[in-house]
Amino acid sequence: MPLEQLSSNRTSTDFDLRELQNVHPQDWQNPEPAHSYSLVVIGAGPAGFLTALNAAKVGAKVAIVERDRFGGACFNVGCIPSKTIIRTSRLYAEMRNADNFGAEVPSGISVNFPAVMERMRRVRTHVSRRVSAQRLASAGVDVFFGQARFAGPKAVEVEGKLLRFKRALIATGARPKVPSIPGIAAAGYLTNENIFDLDECPRRLLVLGGGPLGCELAQAFCRLGSQVNMVQDDPMFLGNEERDAAQILSEALARDGIDIHLNSQAVNVRVDGTGKIVDLVSDDYKFTLTVDEILVGVGSTPNVGDMNLEDAGVRYDKDAGIITNDYLQTSNPRIYAAGDVCSEKKFPHIEVAASEIVVRNALFWGRRRLSMLAVPFCTYTDPEIAHVGLYFTEARAKNIPVKTFTVMMSDVDRAVTDSEDDGFVKIHVKEGTDQIIGATIAASHAGELISEISLAMNAKIGLRALARVNYPYPTQAQAIKLAANAYLDTLRNPIRNWLRKQWL
Repeated sequence: MPLEQLSSNRTSTDFDLRELQNVHPQDWQNPEPAHSYSLVVIGAGPAGFLTALNAAKVGAKVAIVERDRFGGACFNVGCIPSKTIIRTSRLYAEMRNADNFGAEVPSGISVNFPAVMERMRRVRTHVSRRVSAQRLASAGVDVFFGQARFAGPKAVEVEGKLLRFKRALIATGARPKVPSIPGIAAAGYLTNENIFDLDECPRRLLVLGGGPLGCELAQAFCRLGSQVNMVQDDPMFLGNEERDAAQILSEALARDGIDIHLNSQAVNVRVDGTGKIVDLVSDDYKFTLTVDEILVGVGSTPNVGDMNLEDAGVRYDKDAGIITNDYLQTSNPRIYAAGDVCSEKKFPHIEVAASEIVVRNALFWGRRRLSMLAVPFCTYTDPEIAHVGLYFTEARAKNIPVKTFTVMMSDVDRAVTDSEDDGFVKIHVKEGTDQIIGATIAASHAGELISEISLAMNAKIGLRALARVNYPYPTQAQAIKLAANAYLDTLRNPIRNWLRKQWL
């Protein structure tokens, strides 16, 4: 976004200006295109940026086109700003719960919300250096700002210039989906694209949607002082998650003071002098909430418009996005797609994995498949909910026999000493083997713990081997070793035990 298009809701800070100089320099001049490119990348989010960078590192002639900001939603209006304010909100929660740790609750706790947001902008500016336009240009990538449109199956036009390519990658991401609720557009609403522009914490906040975004920001803003209501049309948050993990999260949100309305739908929004009035329906029960702001977190829509995809021979669906095979190729085998524009699971680290596949498959005729990777994901609430691989129900649907080993965090000494003993580690193995096929962790540091299991799955390391790993004591990672030890206990049959006793 150019400098003159900064949000009019607040005054630009020095951090805003410095960040924009990294992600969309005001004085940037598009270069003259090369005769032909090995790879043209459309979109400079995590997938596009890393693909362009890694392709240039191996000697490819690369161009990248971005119409807005480098870093995409993740760095600008997603992961980085949200996790920054989540950390501050957790600090406030810990201060209010100091007596749980044998300390006195500080008197007169008050939230300096402008300072919270200023810290977020400072962090975002610092991180933006790693996804800057200048970094790619210094690596030898031709950087273009503007709207990319295909001019046939082997060329892209941007700002009147033609970029011919041997291979191309579409990584244009997605934008927030807005429900068709009568009156919501006139009343005004927030999404992840503008909520981080706030300098004043909403006194009353309604969150529509119980996915990762809705849960994370509902909890964060509640801890920062908002009176939060959550409305979810399903009977539980995180609809695809393990039910016991979702239940733990639901209880945690309620303890924080969030009013939760499950199996409910907003059917109308209007404005009067007291705020935004939202009519809701739950089965046959109708009720009304009055709030100051509405945050919409009901999913996203892939950015597939304005690119002339038909001219490139690229098939797509306006809801599901660009259609790809397991090698991330589109219906035009010269053109690949990665990230939120084509992925069902919209997480930046999946984009990182996809970028590596694209470089290998597009430039070196590789045959790497996305489905072969065990890619974890995490919802950064408190406690966090992390998962990798198959869920129990998915394994059963594929006729894979499953044995599950579960360790409650209340049995993990470090979790108890930290007063973080809500949750569990649950590891699924293929029955009769120690092959890990999936895991779910609900714990304060689930996003860190799941990485060890992801490593084991990608390296084909079985649960038996994890039992032989020495862990520092006490750590919360001991939960994984306890689950592995539980697996070993299943191998100790009576005959083996009798022989062992005779030997001893």
